[in-house]
Order: sequence, then structure tokens, then C-alpha cells
Amino acid sequence: MSFLKRMKEKLMGAKPEELEGQSVETIAEKQVDDVVEPAEQEVAVQTVVTPEVVEESIDSEQAPQEEKSQSKEEIVVEESTTEVVKMEEPQEEKKSKWGFSAFSITEKFKAGLEKTRDSFTSKVNDLVARYRTVDEDFFEELEDLLLQADVGFETVMELMDKLRFEVQRQNIKDTSGIQSIISEKLVEIYESSDDESIELNIQDGELTVILFVGVNGVGKTTTIGKLAHRLKQEGKSVILAAGDTFRAGAIDQLQVWGDRVGVEVIKQAEGSDPAAVMYDAIRAAKNRGADVLICDTAGRLQNKVNLMNELEKVHRVISREIPNAPHEVLLALDATTGQNALVQAQTFKDATNVTGIVLTKLDGTAKGGIVLAIRNKLHIPVKFVGLGEKMDDLQPFDTERYVYGLFADALDQQLAKEEELNEQ
Repeated sequence: MSFLKRMKEKLMGAKPEELEGQSVETIAEKQVDDVVEPAEQEVAVQTVVTPEVVEESIDSEQAPQEEKSQSKEEIVVEESTTEVVKMEEPQEEKKSKWGFSAFSITEKFKAGLEKTRDSFTSKVNDLVARYRTVDEDFFEELEDLLLQADVGFETVMELMDKLRFEVQRQNIKDTSGIQSIISEKLVEIYESSDDESIELNIQDGELTVILFVGVNGVGKTTTIGKLAHRLKQEGKSVILAAGDTFRAGAIDQLQVWGDRVGVEVIKQAEGSDPAAVMYDAIRAAKNRGADVLICDTAGRLQNKVNLMNELEKVHRVISREIPNAPHEVLLALDATTGQNALVQAQTFKDATNVTGIVLTKLDGTAKGGIVLAIRNKLHIPVKFVGLGEKMDDLQPFDTERYVYGLFADALDQQLAKEEELNEQ
């Protein structure tokens, strides 16, 4: 199945490995109020039929019209059944486990990457318009554009090698449709080294500890609040630990998020030992039977030695109370900082065992290619991305939706052309 076809499956809300030939998701969005579960179909039919059936029944007492009433009922039933069959699909395909439809999630990626798309893709379109044929000059300019989008040198070099090979293999002469090939190869590059799951390592039946690290100002506390909200939506009981006792106002900020989301915050006074806060939080989480404990930490980088020592102590206290914990160490990075995010990531990777990255403020940068650079250079999976300011704009990272967000307009046009040709 081609990349464009897989993207279409995503947009329709179907997964290639689970379903084929599902009905259009956009129709489901527009008619969601009309969709009923199979077990409720009989009730729904009766609801539609009842007014007419009752009327016919009354008339039948005065004059026999049984055949006419039955005929009308059969027509209504047939119409209702037809609509249900049209919309029939597994409930989980209409909405993800987080409560969002596949279509709406894809739209979030598209909207969140608008600045990058407007900057990068418009330049690619100009390049395609100027070069009617694919030659070495075209590749060199494309290489420069990718570097400007902060895709990263190693990723760009690998991508250019793959593009040259694919162009030669398919004997491609003109530049039309080149965006779909670029998109497909970017997905291949990202997923080829994706040997770790982007799913959170949630423990079954026991307390899961998630440790958040990152410099001040990257949106770490906000991300913690949004993640707590997502986990609550999944039915998890969550507790927050205010481990950033260094930054003024950090504890109060986390408490505001705790109140907003409706979760308890374990805290001490400013200047307290972060490790002591973690100890209290773990004991409280165990006593309350919580499912997940999310721990905030200080984000100073001025003294790398102190940072490493503090994180090491926090890690030691957590693992002493719960073997194999923390189960996740998530690094929050600000996407708007571009290549500087790579430097921060390397520093924290040296200080602690980072298991995943949360890339915040992706909607606020024109250099969204940093996602690829981080994954390819540091070999740390991006687990979540911040696509806006709303509570539900923190989304699990999806490679195909991300790449689609980079090339949405061009891919939509190319897919429309393919479908038109297939219909002929």
C-alpha cells in the first residue's frame, strides 16, 4: 500500500493492519448523531417508526388498513437499516482511546504544523514550479530547504540519498508529485530506527512513576497538567509531585494545574529537597491507590554537575521505593528553539536515562523539522507533541500524521489526482 493510501486510511479513521474499505470518516463526523450501536438498532428503528405506526394503528381500528401500515413500516425500517449499514464500523474506529476521532487528530497535526508548512512547503512548491525536471541542481536546492527547516544534517543526507535512488529506480523525469516521495522517505527514515514504543510504559495493576525533566520555560509544568488530564480521561487516578522546589512560583503553578485537572499535588515549601518531595509523593500515591505519579523537577542548566547530582538523587530515591522506577523519564523540549533543543536533549540524556521526548510549542515554530533531527541523532522517541494551547492539544506523536502535516496541501492534491486516474 502506497504512502498516500495509508494516509487516506488514517484520515478515514481506519488502521491498515486492522481494517480495509472502511466508510469515510468525514461522513461519520457529520452524521455522528445518527449513528447507533448494533444493539440499539432495533430501538432506533422503533423510535423512527412509532409516530406513523401508532397513527396507522388508530386508523386500523376504524377501518382495516393493515397492509398499508405494514408497507409504510417496512419502508421506514428499510431506510433506517440502510443508513446503519452505511455507517457500520467498530466504535473504536470512530474515536481513539483518548476520545478523539482519527480525523480530528489528523486535523490537529495539520493545524499545529501550519507555520512549518507555510514556510517550508511553499518553498518546495516554488522549487517544483521552477524546476520542470529532476536534476542535481534541484536536489541541491531541496537539500538547502530541508536544512533550513531544521531537519538536521544527517537526516537530510540520508533523505537525499534515498530520493536520488528512488528517482533513478522509477525513472522519474519531472518534479510533479515529488512531495509524496519525500514524505514517504521521511516516514521510512523515522520508522527505520523506531525500535522503541511511543506508548507510555504504564504498569498494569501497580503504580507507574513518570519523571519529567527539562529546562525552565519549555512548558514542562503545562505539559504535566495536560498529560494528567489525558490519563484521567483514560480512567487513571493521577497524583502530581511538585519536585521543582528551586524556581519561584513553580509549586504554585503546578497546584493551579492540579486544581484545574482535578488531581492531588504533593508538595513541600520552596527550597526543600526534591528527593524528599518524591519520597512523600510515592508514599501518598501508594496509600491512595493511585495509578500514575507524575513528578516535576527543576530545570536549571547553569551548573550541569548540580543538575546531574540532583537528578541522580531523585532517581535513586524513586527506584529505592519502587524497583524499576521511574518507568518513564520524559524530556520536555521547546520546538521553537530549533537546533538548541538538540543541545538540551544531549545534556539531559547524559544526566539521566531519558526514555522519551515531549516536543512542546510545535504550533509556534516554522522549523518543525526538528522532530526528525532529534529522533535521528539522539535515537530517543518523540512520544508527545504540543499542537496548541487547548487541554487536548497534547497529542501522542504519530509519524505519518506528522509528515502529512508538513505536506498536507500537496499530498491532498496528489491523492485527488491518483483517485481520479483510478476512476477512469
